[in-house]
Amino acid sequence: MNPAEALKPAAAGGFSFLDMFLTAHPVVKFVMLGLMLASVWAWAIIIEKLIAFRRARREADRFEQQFWSGQSLEELYASLSRGQTFSMASLFVAAMREWKRSVEGNMRAMGGIQMRVEKVMDVTISREMEQLDRRLLFLATVGSTAPFVGLFGTVWGIMSSFQAIAAAKNTNLAIVAPGIAEALFATALGLLAAIPAVIFYNKFAADSSRLGQRLEAFADEFSAIVSRQIDVRT
Repeated sequence: MNPAEALKPAAAGGFSFLDMFLTAHPVVKFVMLGLMLASVWAWAIIIEKLIAFRRARREADRFEQQFWSGQSLEELYASLSRGQTFSMASLFVAAMREWKRSVEGNMRAMGGIQMRVEKVMDVTISREMEQLDRRLLFLATVGSTAPFVGLFGTVWGIMSSFQAIAAAKNTNLAIVAPGIAEALFATALGLLAAIPAVIFYNKFAADSSRLGQRLEAFADEFSAIVSRQIDVRT
């Protein structure tokens, strides 16, 4: 639907969404504005996370192809460490950096190298996942609270409508309907903000879990490689 058409009356004697907002009670207006801002910010986060998770998956796939292509780890580390890395590549670079520091620093301390490399990988995984999961809590908050905030605006609007009806002493549907519609509009905005937030929060939580499992699996594989290298050197 054309947004311009949505603001026009649907029928003779009707009123637009803008009319409902402008004639609503100040408390209901505040609720509507808050829900609209929450919806806009939620969509901004959704778009940003769609791009971030897609890039993380793409970078992980690309790195795995390079890692298992037969190229030496030293050459792969040299090529990746020169630029900015993401996802699994960051995990590899951090682990290799700690390995090289430990090996070049003290050859007699081989026993603690594997533990230090694993610790560095754990920290890197936590940092990468924290970056991806940032602001997801806002989506969860909007998804769980927006319907109730909208319901609060609806209840307040209906209370104001009934007070106006009592003062006018007229229950004509033409008088009652606009106030009820304004009140229900707040609930509609709450659902409009909550539904996408819940859907995409669940999607991003699942994507985050799968990516975290991939990083953990690679960390275990690299830890096995480090263990074999230590056995060769001792």
